[in-house]
Amino acid sequence: MASTETTTQDPRDVKDVKSTGDASDLAGLEAGLDALETVQTRRKPLRQTFTEKILPPVVAIALVLAVWQALISFKVVDDPTKLPSPGAVWEVLRQAWLQGELLGYIWTSVSRGLLGFCFALLIGTPLGLLVARVKVVRAAIGPILTGLQSLPSVAWVPPAVIWLGLNNQMMYAVILLGAVPSIANGLVSGVDQVPPLFLRAGRTLGATGLKGTWHIVLPAALPGYVGGLKQGWAFSWRSLMAAEIIASFPDLGIGLGQLLENGRNASDMAMVFEAILLILTVGIAIDLLIFSPLERWVLRSRGLLVKS
Repeated sequence: MASTETTTQDPRDVKDVKSTGDASDLAGLEAGLDALETVQTRRKPLRQTFTEKILPPVVAIALVLAVWQALISFKVVDDPTKLPSPGAVWEVLRQAWLQGELLGYIWTSVSRGLLGFCFALLIGTPLGLLVARVKVVRAAIGPILTGLQSLPSVAWVPPAVIWLGLNNQMMYAVILLGAVPSIANGLVSGVDQVPPLFLRAGRTLGATGLKGTWHIVLPAALPGYVGGLKQGWAFSWRSLMAAEIIASFPDLGIGLGQLLENGRNASDMAMVFEAILLILTVGIAIDLLIFSPLERWVLRSRGLLVKS
């Protein structure tokens, strides 16, 4: 007669198997999430980069030049004192380059703009933190900063000339008055968007006062702060151009704004367009070389920008 054996499994073995299975499932889930969040660092093919990044602006510039030349060729605008041809503007640029003056125009304005922006950064950052973190200061200064930001930069040129005279200090004062409110307000906006949970976690870990500001508030407010920096540079550049156009003086050198004013005084539209194109080119170059990479780094470090 066959006997039937009954095997009894130890409950502890069942528990160990279950725990091992749960750990494996959890590890698999974490690995899957990590794979989803992993940013692919594979470099794009050169052809794709050219098609997506280089070709569109080149086509746009070519279309603008074609329309510009068409206005001249078809006599829509036949007065060169009102609209010079692209060839005439190019010739003025070429002559300025051959005479060694082109880089001087650019450097005079860019050096002033960047130095003035650095001064505005040193003033606007602590001012923005003070307004964002101290309620009394925000109530007193916040509306004034907003009003100053909306005030046209050109309005500061006449008083700056009266206060400081026709010198570089006047230029820097106009840049500061134009850029500081934008930088400060950008930082205030960034601080206001910091989740309260971050602040409570920082206080729990002992990050209070200046330590909390440096390690918690500023890193969390970076997206808004970088936006304020971009806007601050735009105001700096526009303020400088306004100052160079209005407050022209031989001892100050010839910057891009002064070049624009010289073209107007000489009724030389080719020179006017030369200055406009250089001002536009410098503004775009500074954004592409400094602020756009900084903004992409901030967004990518927070998982808000993923390479496709």
